[in-house]
Amino acid sequence: MRAVILILILAVIVLIVAIASGLIDITQTRSAAAPDLQANGSGVTATGGQTPAFEVETGKIAVGSQDKNVTVKVPQIKVERPSDANTTATNATH
Repeated sequence: MRAVILILILAVIVLIVAIASGLIDITQTRSAAAPDLQANGSGVTATGGQTPAFEVETGKIAVGSQDKNVTVKVPQIKVERPSDANTTATNATH
């Protein structure tokens, strides 16, 4: 149950960030209208009513590579071995 609540909270936060950053734009195009209810001896009847309508515009995110060549400097690694004199001295002490 806690996992479901956490997922819902994260979804709401992502939606708020998307709207605040302009990635999603929601505009209401038609307002809602409640139905007319009539109660009689056989039950309740509902007539009319209207659901709201929304227009949603989303931003575009493009993922790809650039069409230009770039030169990147790569560091050089140089390995120097110890001299033979240091190697024999180290081996003699052990």
